[in-house]
Amino acid sequence: MEHITINKQEILKLYKPILAQAHKGTQGHTLIIGGSYGKIGSIILASKACLRSGCGLVTAFAPKCGYNSIQTSFPEAMVVTDKAEEYISKIEFDIVPNAIAIGMGMGQHEATQKAFGEFLKNNDKPLLIDADGINILSKNKELFDLVPEQAILTPHKKELQRLIGDWNSEEEKIEKITELAKSKKWIIVIKGAPTQIISGNTIYTNSTGNQALATAGSGDTLSGIIVGLLAQGYKPEEAAILGVYIHGLTADIGSKSLGYHAFIASDSIENLGKAFLSLDENL
Repeated sequence: MEHITINKQEILKLYKPILAQAHKGTQGHTLIIGGSYGKIGSIILASKACLRSGCGLVTAFAPKCGYNSIQTSFPEAMVVTDKAEEYISKIEFDIVPNAIAIGMGMGQHEATQKAFGEFLKNNDKPLLIDADGINILSKNKELFDLVPEQAILTPHKKELQRLIGDWNSEEEKIEKITELAKSKKWIIVIKGAPTQIISGNTIYTNSTGNQALATAGSGDTLSGIIVGLLAQGYKPEEAAILGVYIHGLTADIGSKSLGYHAFIASDSIENLGKAFLSLDENL
């Protein structure tokens, strides 16, 4: 395995500033599918992070109970709702997104699991799977073959454990993840301190971020950033690498004034502008 540290030098090789002639139609359209009763905040955070990352358009797909919350707290997002009130029961939409993220706050209702499987059968867009999307995969491993190559999975420790089983050492964990990633040709983002990405024969270790990110909703913002970059035309591996770096950088910047205790996921979104500007200044 090749080991690469994700630092500013590596990021500047990938980073593409937004062109002066750009408009919302050239900046990509992301569909973010998720949310359930009591967990609508997750899709709001992901949608905000997505748009703050330079994506031109974002549509949130959520149960009916999420409509008012999303439209009120995030007017820049478009919203499509499921027929069910409190959970996702059937994923239907008439837009043509450039990339899709699914799973955050989605829950694991029986109807949701079925809807997720049907979605995988019909999807042909670049895909990021997070949270309950990963949990549903872990419960229904027959769905593995429906997940496309180059899909990005973003598990935290518990979700990873459900996905690959227990491990007795860091080496065994990496071996199991690598075996899965290579066999399915997925890109697996292992959220943690530090966050690592396994893609093919390479392990990327992020150099940004700190304990301020140990807060609710942090993973939702990361997924929003990554899928927003994916929709803008970055290759999946590039989107994962740049997204992880930028997400960590928001905590490095924001914690200087807020400290580690008071920093929340919304602060990560608020500091995205400064994070991207720090890259623009080096071009």
